[in-house]
Amino acid sequence: MNHDQLTRILNLVSNKELAVEDAKAELAHLSFENIDIAHIDHHRTLRKGFPEVIFGQGKTSEQMIAILEKMTLRENIVLVTRLEKEKADKIKAVFKTAEYFEDAKLLWIKKQDPQITGIGKILVISAGTSDIPVAKEAMLTATAMGNQVDYIFDVGVAGIHRLFAHQKQILEACVIIVVAGMEGALPSVVAGMVNAPVIAVPTSIGYGTSFGGMTALLGMLNSCSSNIAVVNIDNGFGAGFMASSINHIPVPR
Repeated sequence: MNHDQLTRILNLVSNKELAVEDAKAELAHLSFENIDIAHIDHHRTLRKGFPEVIFGQGKTSEQMIAILEKMTLRENIVLVTRLEKEKADKIKAVFKTAEYFEDAKLLWIKKQDPQITGIGKILVISAGTSDIPVAKEAMLTATAMGNQVDYIFDVGVAGIHRLFAHQKQILEACVIIVVAGMEGALPSVVAGMVNAPVIAVPTSIGYGTSFGGMTALLGMLNSCSSNIAVVNIDNGFGAGFMASSINHIPVPR
């Protein structure tokens, strides 16, 4: 349940347009709802500004459909991450308005487009074309959370002049997400150019000694640029969520 829905119910009760018992019924699952396979956190939007996100990996399509049936009644937008196409197709057969992004492995169901509430612009940069799926997960997450999001793809350090061609766009961003595999060098370069916070996302892209993204992760954690924070390997969702959180911090007057 979001703030608008709660305000609507309280106003209806205050204006004697909704009986107290009916309001109690609507608020019965305000905290959480137990459906046996999950305890759905309906309070999360009020607490954190965005609904609980369904992690698709390891769940059956039937389990996710059961969760979505409850969540879509109370939320304007619901996300499912790490979702394979076969399971997404089954969900889309039930929820006709669901939209699936196969490269990002993300699905959303929305009643309306998210209102832009973020203060500035979030910029997502990928080092290589192979890093785009993780970058798109970050982009879609930040977009769903009410941010203006822009992107620059395939500007890694092997051709650093490509990055510098976008310097104006980079300097104008409020928060920057940099997605890179291989040796994970690009976030350090970008962070050295700006005073904005840079969220580094290591990907599992690389040859044998990349160890599935560990090399990029360790490189980012050991960056000499001080305005970098690092999320887990391939965690585009976490980067998008954190960037949105930063972009919604009120600016002191």
